[in-house]
Amino acid sequence: MSALSLNNSTLSSFPTSISVPRYNRQSLKAGIVHVGVGGFHRSHQAFYTDNYINHTGNLGWGICGIGLREADRAIKQSLEAQDYLYSLLVKHPSGKTDVQIIGCLTDFLLAPDDPEAVISKMAAEETQIVSLTITEGGYNYDPSTGEFDFSNPDIQHDLANPNKPKLIFGYLAAALDRRRKSGQKPFTIQSCDNVQHNGDVIRKMLVTYISSYDSGLADWVASQVSFPNAMVDRITPATTDKDIALAEQLGVIDSWPVTCEPFHQWVIEDKFCQQRPAWEKVGAQIVNDVTPYETMKIRLLNASHTVMGILGSLRGYQTIEQTISNPLFATVVSSFMDNEVTPILDEVPGIDLSDYKRTLIARFANPNIKDSLARICSQSASKVSTFLVPTLVKNLKIGGNTAIANLVIAAWCLYSDTHSSQQGQPLEVIDDLAETLQQAAHASRISPLAFLEQPSIFGSIIEDESFCNEYKYYISKLYAGVAIEQILEVVLSSYKAKYYQAKKV
Repeated sequence: MSALSLNNSTLSSFPTSISVPRYNRQSLKAGIVHVGVGGFHRSHQAFYTDNYINHTGNLGWGICGIGLREADRAIKQSLEAQDYLYSLLVKHPSGKTDVQIIGCLTDFLLAPDDPEAVISKMAAEETQIVSLTITEGGYNYDPSTGEFDFSNPDIQHDLANPNKPKLIFGYLAAALDRRRKSGQKPFTIQSCDNVQHNGDVIRKMLVTYISSYDSGLADWVASQVSFPNAMVDRITPATTDKDIALAEQLGVIDSWPVTCEPFHQWVIEDKFCQQRPAWEKVGAQIVNDVTPYETMKIRLLNASHTVMGILGSLRGYQTIEQTISNPLFATVVSSFMDNEVTPILDEVPGIDLSDYKRTLIARFANPNIKDSLARICSQSASKVSTFLVPTLVKNLKIGGNTAIANLVIAAWCLYSDTHSSQQGQPLEVIDDLAETLQQAAHASRISPLAFLEQPSIFGSIIEDESFCNEYKYYISKLYAGVAIEQILEVVLSSYKAKYYQAKKV
């Protein structure tokens, strides 16, 4: 059977090997408005929601997508041409790929084209939840202080142009103001980003933003709007031409399929001011406090991704799977999790950390998930400050192990300076702070600690003399051209020495 184009008229013609929506899409109502319809949203929240609608037949939980940037036009056009359908390719380690066509998206609005349409959609009575995947950088806070960044030119624009905002805060504020003035209940604001206490963060940033011009609205939002914290997890590589070809080979002509691993996890605090889908019926965990789950995930999975991304890129590797297949790098990642992260984690209800870490290594090693290191390393300034530095700071306070985290930062300095691997291969640098990072890194050639003099990323770790001495050692070796593998061997040897010394004691 030849591949079929993806649209409403073809859904009934796909073979039974391809899962399709079993509900009437024409009757869907968009109870959810989602900002940031990237690959992760489509493999995670939309996947859960589609499964929920299939499972219950509840048609009130369609999702209207929102793109805030001109760069979102491409995904809008792709989805529009396919009646907002897309295929999810779930790649198993065995080589098997499951295909599920997701149908819960109902529309896609591009904010630069019509800001009023976006505000109106959020403010509409049927909207119960406005959810977000806007990346770590979208929350507009200074990582060193945790405070809202009013110096951002886009924030200044939005304050001056409340009906034509550019960033999420202006849209949420305008829509919530309309709900308040019309006497309606507010919608829940649900973050689905890899930001620790993501609900608390968006609450603080939004209330701070609104407080600068309307204390009454700010008080209403603070007291009436719910911001449930959540932990999200599913490895979702960027879509490649090979993925598009694979979808067609499997029977679906899709201009923008999404690929992902089989594993998925979503832990959500049950704190909603409006109704919500019963996502727990399709595998989500609803809890009172998500803190231990999100801390575990961010500091083990996301931080390990950063470790592999930066170190593997310097070695010349292209993907996570390629990096972890090197026994030395696999040992480094395991050592990082065991020696630097696990000792500072609280107990996680229902989770065996040893099993969780073994599962992570197996997920990283999935040969069919070609998760690129370039994707992992994109926006590293935000990721390092969010995923790696908090663990590092806590270890410095208690005298814990920091050697691998220290080396990762030194390696990131070289990466930011040269934009190339140690083998001379060019490295793509995608970071809002790319120029600032390169300038600070280049200064390290003369002043070895210059890269650490960025409090918005590293806080005050430059004040720790022991950390800085070790960091200067790594910088000297890296800039002298010593292979990253040799330095990693030294780090692992130091951990082995500590282990045997501890046994003697």
